[in-house]
Amino acid sequence: MIDALPKPPSDTSPQTLSRRRLKILSYNVHSCIGTDRRLDPARIADVISELKPDIIGLQELDVGRSRTGGVDQVDIIAREVEMDYHFHAALHVAEERYGDAILTSLPLKVIKADMLSSIGEQRGAVWVEIDVGGKPLQVFNTHLGLRGEDRMAQMTELTGPDWLGGLEKENPARILIGDFNSTPITRTYRHAAKRLTDVQTALVKPWRATFPSRFPLLRLDHIFVSDSIKVIDAEVISTPLTRRASDHLPLLATIEI
Repeated sequence: MIDALPKPPSDTSPQTLSRRRLKILSYNVHSCIGTDRRLDPARIADVISELKPDIIGLQELDVGRSRTGGVDQVDIIAREVEMDYHFHAALHVAEERYGDAILTSLPLKVIKADMLSSIGEQRGAVWVEIDVGGKPLQVFNTHLGLRGEDRMAQMTELTGPDWLGGLEKENPARILIGDFNSTPITRTYRHAAKRLTDVQTALVKPWRATFPSRFPLLRLDHIFVSDSIKVIDAEVISTPLTRRASDHLPLLATIEI
């Protein structure tokens, strides 16, 4: 009589089912004006479609602005990639708006969208809760200012009790996406890195710069995650298309929650 061979581990075990792998994208789209000076929201949608992210934080979107033809850029992109979204205008003058958005095809609930402290150019942030297989994921997207003092004040506010800091006691899964206009040597970056994990430094691989897209020298765009999130991969996407579509390269992270 031959003993039965042991069964291989099932991919449908409760432990496996409790995990979910997601692709997270951070992308400053430069008002959909490429390095070739061509205005083309559909080209940004093409970049996104090729990468197939589950959750996207976009920065520098124009909505109803005369300088970019008066169109709603975020709506065009969201329709092309078949995702829902929430847009927050950091700048709102008459019918013209400029700001940031979170896009996803997963169930989305807006928690907060508001302005951040600014002496110079106005900046804001958006916070949504995304249902990932019945588990809430807190996602934040922002675009910080150009002045160092503004950036530090804005990051302090974002990590304070009205935003990320208010969640530390419950410690839910959290993701902070954005163009921070901050390299890793800055106080602003270090302030965030003390509280969350940078997806690029979580891996044993060289980090890569995101700006400017044609000859990237600076790492300004970041994705930070809380300690309950496992980073599987992180890559800056440099292709002929991404080097033309915007002055920033997209940053794509694969995570498991």
